[in-house]
Parts: sequence; C-alpha cells; structure tokens
Amino acid sequence: MASTNNEKELKRVVGVTGLSLNIINITVGAGIFALPAIVGVELGAFSVFAYVFCGIMMACIMLCYAEIGTRVTKTGGSYAYVVSAFGDFAGFIVNWLAVFGWSILGSAALMNIIADSLAVIFPIFSNSWIRGLFFFILLAFLAVTNIRGAKQGVAFIKWITIIKLLPLIGIVIFGLSHINGNNLYWEHLPSLNTFGNTTLVLFFAFAGFETALGVSGEIKNPKRTIPLGILLGGGVVIILYLLLQTVTQGVLGSQMELVKDAPLAAVAERIIGSFGGSLLLIAAAISCFGAVSTDILNTPRVLFAGAKDGLFPKFLAEIHPKFATPNWSIICFSVLIFLFSISGGFQQLAILASAAILLIYLLVVLATIKLRMKKRDDTENTFKVPGGLVIPVIAVVSIVWLLTSLSKWEILSTVIFIAVISATYLFMKWMQNRKSKA
Repeated sequence: MASTNNEKELKRVVGVTGLSLNIINITVGAGIFALPAIVGVELGAFSVFAYVFCGIMMACIMLCYAEIGTRVTKTGGSYAYVVSAFGDFAGFIVNWLAVFGWSILGSAALMNIIADSLAVIFPIFSNSWIRGLFFFILLAFLAVTNIRGAKQGVAFIKWITIIKLLPLIGIVIFGLSHINGNNLYWEHLPSLNTFGNTTLVLFFAFAGFETALGVSGEIKNPKRTIPLGILLGGGVVIILYLLLQTVTQGVLGSQMELVKDAPLAAVAERIIGSFGGSLLLIAAAISCFGAVSTDILNTPRVLFAGAKDGLFPKFLAEIHPKFATPNWSIICFSVLIFLFSISGGFQQLAILASAAILLIYLLVVLATIKLRMKKRDDTENTFKVPGGLVIPVIAVVSIVWLLTSLSKWEILSTVIFIAVISATYLFMKWMQNRKSKA
C-alpha cells in the first residue's frame, strides 16, 4: 500500500461547513420529492415513526463513520477505512461497489431525472440529442470546476445546497398553517412486514452520506472536522425529512395516494397555486444536479486512492501540477457517468445499488470495530463512539436485517458482481507476481 506521506500532494481545504453541506447535498436528492407519499401511502400518519426508527439506524452507522474517519484520514473514504482494517482485497471490492455499483449508476439515474423533470416544462428535453448535449455540458462544467480544486468544488456545493434547500424549507414553514390535525392521527398500527418493507425503502433515502468522505485526504483537521461534519450534516437531513413528512401527511392525508408521484409538488400547489408545482419540478432538477456535483467532487478520490495503491491504472493516481487535484480520475469518472446517462444501461444494472451500499456500510462498521481493538499510539485525539460496542452492534444488526430484505435478484446480481471483481483482482495479482519474477 502507498504511504500516507503522499497525501501531502493534496491540499486540505474542506472544513466543517463544507463537509456538512457536502453530506446534506449528496443525501437530499431526488428521492425526497416522492418519498413522503411512498411512506405515507403504506403507513399513513404512523410514517413519522418510520423516519425516527430509520434515523436511529442511520445515526448508528454515521457514528461509526465518525469514529473511523478520525482514525484513518487518508483519501478514499470507505475504501481507505476498509483497506486499513482488512487489506487490499476487501478494499478492491469496496472500491468497485462504491464507484460503479453505487456512484456511477446513481449519478446516471439522477442525470436522467434532471432531464425528465425539465421535459415536463420544456418538452425539448425529451429529444435524445438535446439530452445528450445537455448532459455533456453539465458534466463538463462539474469536471472543470472540480479539477480547478476541491475548494472550488466545495464552494459550488455550498451554493447549490442552499438553493436546493430553500424550496424544501419553504414547504415546511408555509405548509405548517395548512396542516389538518386529523390527518396526523392513526387508527391502527401497520403490520411488522409492512413496516419493515417501508423502512427498507426509507433507509436508502438516508444513504449516500459516506460519499462526502471521499475527500478525506483534503479535510482540514480531520479528527475534529469529520465527526462534527457527519453529526451536523446527518442531523439536518433527519430533521428535514421528519418535518417534510409531517407537513405532507398533515396537508394531504388520505389524498396522498392520488399524488404519489409528486406529493411535495401537490403541497406546493396548495400553498401558492399551480406555479408551486412547476417550481418543485425545477427544485427536483436542481436537487439532482447538486447530488451529482457532490459525486464528482468525492468519488474520483476513491478511484485516485485505489490507483495509488496499485489497484487501478497508474494514470488515475496523477495529480494536476497546478491545481493539485486528481484530474484524470475526475475526467474518467465524469465520462463514465455521461456514457451511462445517454445509454440508459444503468437501468438494468441499478439493481446492484441497494446491496452495494449495504455491503459498504457493513464492512466499514466491522472495520471500525477491528481498528478500535488495535492498540495504537495515535488514538488520543480520535473520536470514539460512546457505549462501547453497543452502537456498532446495532449498526451491524440493522444492516444484516436490511440485507435479508433484499430481493433474490438483488442478491444474485451482487454475488455475480463480486465474483467478477474478485476474479479480476486475482488476475491482476497474478500478473504483478509474474512481472516481478521476470
């Protein structure tokens, strides 16, 4: 593995505000614009408790990330954490799951949601050539911005996060006066099976925060910034989701099923008329664009870290001589998003995403437990999750429970994917050993 001294090539420019807004931006994506109806139709007024339950599960995982993020401060986020605990093979699998199974396919999906949302207002975005040109311009802009520096990338994310949050906060503030108290009462409890399946869907609305730690090698004072950034960013997301669900349920009630594709737009129409629906469509597009911008800031650093450790082509580990950023990793990552965006191939492969993120979380939590048990001299100033192993164990149990809820096709596709990348890893090692003996 590469020495941590190489991290001096990257500039530590990301502070608490930048990291927390990074987390909010990547987590609050397109899903929240439909999520209140998905949960509300199944659980009714009891849906708020599903958010609380899911928030507790995610908080346990976030706390584990906060701890391990102060122990391992190299670039790569989840990849760097897993490599430090379990070695290159486990890291190679996590790298592929994070970059391909989660980020590239997820960003390709978001790019198409942006075009679909705008096509409702501007039909020209239904044209495949216009969509392709539109994708190219957006991705090229984000690539250039992030090549110029992590500081520039984070600055853009700060503004896009504020812009995307304004309409959501507006719905909460102005929607409170439109709540009908009767819509917040439930007549009976949902079945355990219904509650479990809905929680699985809801869990993925909280997923993605770990992507923001891809720039871990560029975070200022990581032993302070990482736990504060995770707790602040994660806390804002949980509170925002709870308030949006409460307002949407309180305003729409039983009518939620009639507007299940765009419940927040329906609430906006109740507040400010038909203009509200169009405003929310634009807000959804901006929200998706913001999530993609965070992906292009963070995930190329995971490719970069893997390349430095010899797991990917060497050119991906190159640093721009002027801007001190992993320029080739950023370019290659952006190109892959573009290709999947215009091909639509991600739709068949996106089934990997659910299992991919759960496996990444599981390995990182297990890595947290393992590294905590190692006696080290530099743990004095690290953040440590209180309560011993209680919170990590709750996180492991939660993740395993969610894994058992996946469909057989999700499980099968993930097993095949891991088998292929494992064979790739073994072949690469065999080739390296052959060259060293030659």
